[in-house]
Amino acid sequence: MTAWLGALWVGAAVAGSVQDDNEARGLRAVEPRPPAPSGEVIVRAGEVLTATEATYAPGFVHIRDGRIVEVGPGDGPDVPGARVWSVPNGVVTPGLIDTHSHLGVYPSPGAAAHGDGNEATAPSTAGVWAEHSVWPQDPGFQRAAEGGVTTLQVLPGSANLIGGRGVTLHVAPGARGSRVMRLEGAPETVKMACGENPKRVYGDKGGPSTRMGNLRGQREAFLAAIAYRAKWDEYEAKLPSGEPRKGKQEPATPPPPPERDLDQETLVGVLEGHILPQIHCYRADDMLSMLQLADEFGFRVRSFHHAVESYKIRDILAEREVSVSTWADWWGFKLEAFDAVEENLAMLTAAGARGVLHSDSAIGIQRLNQEAGKALAAGRRAGIDVDETDALRWITANPAWALGVDAMVGTLEPGKRGDVVVWSGDPLSVYARAELVLVDGVVVVDRSVDAPPWSDFQVGREVSP
Repeated sequence: MTAWLGALWVGAAVAGSVQDDNEARGLRAVEPRPPAPSGEVIVRAGEVLTATEATYAPGFVHIRDGRIVEVGPGDGPDVPGARVWSVPNGVVTPGLIDTHSHLGVYPSPGAAAHGDGNEATAPSTAGVWAEHSVWPQDPGFQRAAEGGVTTLQVLPGSANLIGGRGVTLHVAPGARGSRVMRLEGAPETVKMACGENPKRVYGDKGGPSTRMGNLRGQREAFLAAIAYRAKWDEYEAKLPSGEPRKGKQEPATPPPPPERDLDQETLVGVLEGHILPQIHCYRADDMLSMLQLADEFGFRVRSFHHAVESYKIRDILAEREVSVSTWADWWGFKLEAFDAVEENLAMLTAAGARGVLHSDSAIGIQRLNQEAGKALAAGRRAGIDVDETDALRWITANPAWALGVDAMVGTLEPGKRGDVVVWSGDPLSVYARAELVLVDGVVVVDRSVDAPPWSDFQVGREVSP
């Protein structure tokens, strides 16, 4: 693969590469994200749930310049000048993470004019980017944060076989552009879909109209990507080497490069492993078909989304390290969603697979903690050995892995970003609410303060005439 083309894969899993590659490609944010303020923050609480094996009661989280420097039992250090939050009856968790959201691309208020999530003009539109549709004034971002969500993946819809790139966002009040909300260093993702949706949307538009048509379309797209990559490899082979040849220097003028193709750039990124596939699939047989597709073309599925029948192939998903982003109890709204069970997440966890609880809903994203509690209760009723740490990891550590950002967020550990939620009680209870939410150590939600809405649109709607 050429070094030049390799630089196109925005979001390679190296810290800072997103910013560097975006600037190289002319895609840097016009409005830079403000850095976390320097200084010390200490959160002391009755209980600290780290989403690892460690729990502290009481405990503390110490943040410096936006990063966690220490987590442990008791009150922690006394740091002169530090801002201290003392909540002896509170419970601290990492910030929650939603792997499947359409906030900003299908914002509230829901209207056709704002419906920018599906580029339903061709079965494969791999070259579009969800971030170019994200409306940062969507009031849903604040509502998600008020539910404890600090990181979310915004995806294109599921009309297409390949719907385009997703974007991993870090909530930021007052952002005027979507790029400023990008989680720096997050790998690129791509949304793909199988099953009912593509054949329903395109059945009367020239196809695909069947599941076998879906797979043909997917295979053709990746065959074209392989051919595109080969053109760039051939171009690189023809570049001057700079080595002496018969006593003379080779000409310094390179041959003209192939024409860029935005769709193929995304798919080559998948083939190269820089872009993580997030695949909408409900049925077990559809998931197996997509795994066969991945085997044929040499890439790895990062997460199946919705995946209500994943419990049927949980051994395969565990062995292949494919995560499952699903609901606690959604089912029956179309035929491929009928064979769901409430024990899905618990069964996946017991089999050693990575279960993730997602929302796919502007309402559900406000109560991911409650949904995790429901899934935990269902597993326990069935006698499955799962506990509160498993349930917390469904909405923190596991989704962080699915998005390739587990080195930065998802657990409370030194070196990670200071994304912290203080709950009024047991975070898996329907009675708990997020009282305090910090992102990079900066308070974005404080229930004790009467703060104005984040969205200018919402401010305008709330002002009385």
